[in-house]
Amino acid sequence: MIKDLTLGPPRKVLWQFSIPMFISVIFQQLYNIADSVIAGRFAGENALAAVGASYPITMIFMAIAVGSNIGCSVVISQLFGAKAYGRMKTAILTTLLSSAVLSLVLTGAGLAGSAGLMRMINTPENIFADGALYLRIYIGGFLFLFLYNIATGIFTSLGDSRTPLYFLIGSSLGNIVLDYIFVADFQWGVAGVAWATFLAQGVACVLALITLVFRMRTIQTADKVAAFDMDMLKRISSVAVPSILQQSFISVGNIFVQSLVNSFGSSVIAGYSAAIKLNTFAITSFTTLGNGVSSFTAQNLGAGKQERVREGFRAGIMMAVTIGVPFVIAYFVFGRSMILLFMSQESSQALETGVQFLKVVSPFYFVVMIKLIADGVLRGAASMKFFMISTFSDLILRVVLAYILSVPFQVLGVWMSWPVGWSVGTLLAYYFYHSGKWMWKKEV
Repeated sequence: MIKDLTLGPPRKVLWQFSIPMFISVIFQQLYNIADSVIAGRFAGENALAAVGASYPITMIFMAIAVGSNIGCSVVISQLFGAKAYGRMKTAILTTLLSSAVLSLVLTGAGLAGSAGLMRMINTPENIFADGALYLRIYIGGFLFLFLYNIATGIFTSLGDSRTPLYFLIGSSLGNIVLDYIFVADFQWGVAGVAWATFLAQGVACVLALITLVFRMRTIQTADKVAAFDMDMLKRISSVAVPSILQQSFISVGNIFVQSLVNSFGSSVIAGYSAAIKLNTFAITSFTTLGNGVSSFTAQNLGAGKQERVREGFRAGIMMAVTIGVPFVIAYFVFGRSMILLFMSQESSQALETGVQFLKVVSPFYFVVMIKLIADGVLRGAASMKFFMISTFSDLILRVVLAYILSVPFQVLGVWMSWPVGWSVGTLLAYYFYHSGKWMWKKEV
């Protein structure tokens, strides 16, 4: 259902819009976690480590998809808020066409370089073959992943957060069922985990695109709609490229961290793989709320209603705290039980590694959530310079400190870099938000 986010009480509107997005995250992360749980339980610790070792590389591809999603959704939200429906449809068609071309190019490059990427991050030999196999299958389905993310970004930019939820629920449940069949019943190991994701994502992508086409036909326009417009692509790229760089930079930073973690052996890799999946669940939840604030900001700036944005920011912080408390309790207090979902008690070093990571980073969720909500405002206002400064400062600090602190503190030093980077990034993001420079009237 298409919804105008410029009307109604901001707090109520944002809650109603964001709750389906958060539920989507729950299902998305459930099937991400299911990959690791099923791999660890039914294929062993090495399989869990193999999936985890390839994870930072898969996140580079995800970063490009998510960055493109952000670029198109900000522009489409602004055009929708301004009631410029003809130009909005042109933006949608331009995004879909350029995304399809880009995803095919990246698929070819990824398949050709997958083994080299695994070598680059010092993947141990005992898990190298499985890790490379998982990566090749994942990259083979990148077209589906990319276009699905673009479609969901378009839905949310039109104020529709429920349609992506329905597709994600179906995709997540399908992925979990296929995971179990392929790994536990068919004994396909790591390949089974990868093929389950490939098939579930492919079906969701096709259904989402079909639904999008029918939804667009219901919006009447008086203007001529172009299938592709270079000026519109430049406008979308002005937001998408910095977002892709930001997301990719994070992923590249994670590769450096993964390479450092890999030097401590496969048991530490397995523990880190489990903990980072749980951590990603929390961070993605806050990021998704930030995305809701981003769409809210873009629509209201497009409609010239800047005063509603600050109310949206405050509502976003309240939502993040509400969601963050259970994560902190689960990870800090019950971290051992959470990590045991992925492995047996016998994996002592892996278990202790995962628990240690969660205890160090989880209290700082209350810090990073402020950054991610402020980022949502900056991104929705297309203030990409401020957005990138806060994010890059966070990441650079985390990567550099991980290498420095790992010398005296070993792997504990790697975990200690997270709170420092998050704290500095949050201070910068909040400063840029508080300055109000993003409130300049945006051309639509």
